[in-house]
Order: sequence, then C-alpha cells, then structure tokens
Amino acid sequence: MQQVSHFIGGRIVSQASRFADVFDPNTGRVQARVELGDAVLLETAVASAARAQKGWAATNPQRRARVLFEFVRLVNRDRDALAALLSSEHGKVIADAHGDIQRGLEVVEFACGVPHLIKGDMTSGAGPGIDVYSLRQPLGVVAGITPFNFPAMIPLWMCAPAIACGNAFILKPSERTPSVPLRLAELWLEAGLPEGVFNVVMGDKEMVDAILDHPQIRAVSFVGSSDIAQYVYGRGAAAGKRMQCMGGAKNHGIVLPDADLDQAVADIVGAAFGSAGERCMALPVVAPVGEATADAVRQKLEAAIDGLRVGVSGDPQAHYGPVVTAAHKARIEDYIALGVSEGAELARDGRGLSLQGHEGGFFLGPTLFDHVKASMRSYQDEIFGPVLQMVRADSFEAALDLPSRHAYGNGVAIFTRNGARARDFAARVEVGMVGINVPIPVPVAYHSFGGWKRSGFGDLNQYGEDGVRFYTRVKTVTQRWPADEAHAGDTAADGFVIPTMR
Repeated sequence: MQQVSHFIGGRIVSQASRFADVFDPNTGRVQARVELGDAVLLETAVASAARAQKGWAATNPQRRARVLFEFVRLVNRDRDALAALLSSEHGKVIADAHGDIQRGLEVVEFACGVPHLIKGDMTSGAGPGIDVYSLRQPLGVVAGITPFNFPAMIPLWMCAPAIACGNAFILKPSERTPSVPLRLAELWLEAGLPEGVFNVVMGDKEMVDAILDHPQIRAVSFVGSSDIAQYVYGRGAAAGKRMQCMGGAKNHGIVLPDADLDQAVADIVGAAFGSAGERCMALPVVAPVGEATADAVRQKLEAAIDGLRVGVSGDPQAHYGPVVTAAHKARIEDYIALGVSEGAELARDGRGLSLQGHEGGFFLGPTLFDHVKASMRSYQDEIFGPVLQMVRADSFEAALDLPSRHAYGNGVAIFTRNGARARDFAARVEVGMVGINVPIPVPVAYHSFGGWKRSGFGDLNQYGEDGVRFYTRVKTVTQRWPADEAHAGDTAADGFVIPTMR
C-alpha cells in the first residue's frame, strides 16, 4: 500500500510512528496511509526553512518571480495528472478538480507581480536634508494549515504570496487529501525554488499545535471549520504570531420576485450541489421573497435536482461525486434527520443512494428542504454536504436580515434585475463577500478572500494585496545627509527635543 510521507529540505522524509488512512471515496477502500508527524519532525522542517529563507529573501524579487512563472508552467504541464490525483482522494469530479487547480494558479500568477507588489513609499525632502522611505520585508518562516476540500487551491492561495515575498513556507495539509500538496512541493523544486523554502509536514492536531507553539514560525494562515479556526487563532495569537484564520459558512441565495428564475435556479443548484456541497462558498440556503416566488423556485428546483447525476469522480457525465469519508457522510445524514425532526419539509431525500459496483462509496443524493426556520439548528449549523434548505422570506427586509443575523458571514448572493435593490443589499448586508447574480462570489486573485463574523478571524484576508501585507512587515527609514552649512546651527540641546520637520 502506498505511504504518503513528508517533504523537507527538498526531499521526501519518512519519519513517523503514527499513521492515518487515506480513502478512495468512490469505493470506500483505503488507498494509502499518510504519516502523522510530531513536534520533533516539525523542528527539522523549521530548521531547514530557516536556513533557506535568508538566501531566498536576499534573492531579488524579479528572480523570485521567475521561479513562480516556471512553477505555473509546470503545473499546467501536469494539470491532468494533478486533477486525477486530487479527484481520487477528495471525490470531486475531474472538471471540478481542474477548477481547484486553476483558481490556485491564478493567485500564483498574481504573485508573479511581486517586484511591484512589495515596492515601498518614498518622500524626498520631508525636512531639511531629510528623506523618508519604507521597506516591505519578509517575516521569515511562516506556515499554512489547509482543509481537505481544496488540496491545490488553498495551499497555493497561502504559499504563493508568502514565497514571492521572500519567506520560507511550511504547509500542513489535510491528512484526508495529502498527495497533491506533496506533488506541488516537487514541482516547486523543479521550478527552481531552493531546497527548504517550501516544506510539507503531514499530521493531525498534534502537528497543528506544534506549529502554533513554535517560536520561529512568525505567521500562520488557516482554513477550516469555525470552531477550530477560533482555537487556532487564539492559540497562535497568544504565542505572538500573526494569524489569518478562515472558518465555516452558511451562505444564502436571496431570490427577489423580479429575478430571472431559470438562471437563478440553475446557478443555485450548481452552487449548492457542486463538489457535493463541500465548499465554504457553497450556497446551501435559498431565500425566495414572497410565497409566489418561493413556490415557483421550489418547482424549478425539484425539476433541476431530479435531473442531477451523481457518479464516481471519473465520470465525465456526473454533476458531483462522493463526499470525502464515511464519517462525513454519516454526519450529513444526521443533519438531514435533524432537519426532519425539527419540522422542515423534506422535499427530496438524498440518503440511501448506492451506485452499482461502488456500493461502498461515500455517495449522497441531493437533498432539498422547504419551510426551514431560522430557529432550527440544521439551519444555524454548517452541514457541508449536498443539502439545500429553503427559508421563505416575506419581504426584502426579512431576506436581508437572514444572512445579516446568521453567525456566519462568508458569502451571500442576490438574484434580481433591480439595480437599486442590489446596490442597497450589497451596502447593508453583514457578510464579507457578496454576489449580485453571481452564485459563488469568490473574488479574483487581485482582490482578496475573507468572511465576517465566525467565518473569519484576523484582520487581513487571503491573497491579493492583503496576502502581501500578511506575509511582510513594513520598516520605515528616516535618513539625513546634511551639507556642512546646513548642520552649522544645530546644538546639543536639539537631541533632547522630539524631532520635527522644521
């Protein structure tokens, strides 16, 4: 059986006494074992990173950018193989795996502009013979802790700006989907990145805690569930680290009566059930405004759901594949049962789906609830599966209130032809990312990604200019090169007075 190890100092390192199973979600069978590292292994990775970082930081930014350009070329060269590998561990269909890789590469492409992105400011003649300028410098050794659902995209969101800015990076990927991050490490090395600048350590909570406690790791970026994000943020901040922690979500799709319902329903179905709902930017709640709109939306949703094809991840005709593990499948089924017990109407039940020849796979059909209430725990919690809940809103204000009052504040979408209403909604909704007739409003690479409330902990978002800010610190230099005659009037007493630009 294949064994997935660590990548430290430019080579595969096998060092562990504990292991976790990596499943094939299509069959339910164990396809590999991943090593679970500890604090001793992390010490090796940090030492390697620290040695490599100084030379990498001293490399001029244009040369660093050339490595990023080459990395993009290599990933595109191997894109089909990477997508197949990703799909085999996660269960998402091949087309979705390609999207996972592409959205990560777009951030690498943005980071190729690092010579411009890290330029400082300069003021000449701020005072007599005085110039002031700023430098944006790397932090040193930084780390990223990533979830199972985007094993290419999210590691690239984190490591690309960190590496471009001159840091060394330690990645702790999910032990459920470890193989693609390991392959990315090999491609970084092939692209010309010096050994030790990018390292991968496999592990579970023991490794996470070791990262949060290590004094040489200056910053940590995290994506995962909100409870763990809050824990990671608190422990890392208490250790004096710069922290950026993205949590869970319960994104809403608001449908106004004037919306193009056919387009809105097509968008909602894709956003709710794509990747089996295992996205923090999925759209698991639809909130039509008015009973007539709700009835029409439900009718169209049922027809669209009945036309969905659930299949193995390699099936090019499948709309989505299995969920990642048997435990996660059981958790989703528990939430479906909870919704029924809370009084929501189960319009479509995805439980009990089995594919011939893949009876052990972790498959769930699409589930639709109607008449869901905001007081229900199944609405309040993040289910993270192919479950769509309809909450009927009797007015625009009631619909606006739903995502604004929810504990999560990651993303929201509004479907309407009314520009004034859309503008008002975008201005007032208490959510970090808003789509107007866009169901999954993940910002492009030169903006930034981040939610509000329990969807985000920390002051800076992922990638974009915020990513550059997160992985650098500013040093401001005030310098004077006075001519002799300009210095003649100075007295010793001047040194005891706060400097002013006279």
